[in-house]
Amino acid sequence: MKQNKYDNVSFFSAYEKMPRSIKGLKGAGEWPVLKEILPELRNKNVLDLGCGFGWHCRYARQEHANTVIGVDISDKMLEKARGMTNDSSISYMKLPIEDINFQDSQFDVVISSLAFHYIKSFEAICEKVYKYLKPGGSFIFSVEHPIFTSRNEQDWYYDEQGNRLHWPVDNYESEGVRDTTFLTENVIKYHRTFSTYVNNLIFAGFTIKAVKEPMPDKEMAKNVPEMKDENRRPMFLIISAEK
Repeated sequence: MKQNKYDNVSFFSAYEKMPRSIKGLKGAGEWPVLKEILPELRNKNVLDLGCGFGWHCRYARQEHANTVIGVDISDKMLEKARGMTNDSSISYMKLPIEDINFQDSQFDVVISSLAFHYIKSFEAICEKVYKYLKPGGSFIFSVEHPIFTSRNEQDWYYDEQGNRLHWPVDNYESEGVRDTTFLTENVIKYHRTFSTYVNNLIFAGFTIKAVKEPMPDKEMAKNVPEMKDENRRPMFLIISAEK
């Protein structure tokens, strides 16, 4: 299933109000850790899968990447990305991630931010990315953490007064569809275990270079009210792999 909720007017309007939509990378709690494990981007050809507003594409060019291609399924996302981009070395393609088709060894770096939990087969993506990377190329991505995606509800357990008691985990080993709610809409996500993410990469031929479970830094946790409980459970998983 190739899901595109972002072209829904009400959903996109709610998404535009999120801190990461307004502040860009500075509003993304996982960005400091993702940035830390990115390889040298100077003179590299970069592919961004699920590029959204194009924040990572523009960052790559700030770091002197040679060319950057951003892929996204949403017209509204790409319209916003193009409106914020004035750089002929960045190009945007409207395409489901599942349908990407590039030349073998075309890219030095492939990145993706919070997109693969909307994709049914991570294994298929790993195989494609491996083909499109040059030998020694890097694949760095973030997803919602499997502890976060294990249940359909994807929410806290509350007491009778509405206080957050803990984050429940259930059906962790049962991979597949999660019919959940995000912003204003019902959204389909795909839960897979931590080991599946790692093994799909290994079986595709990648070498794992780093695994991170980032939390908001102290400054963000202090200044962004939505982040106050984010250190109580992992929300993100970031993996760096090399061909």
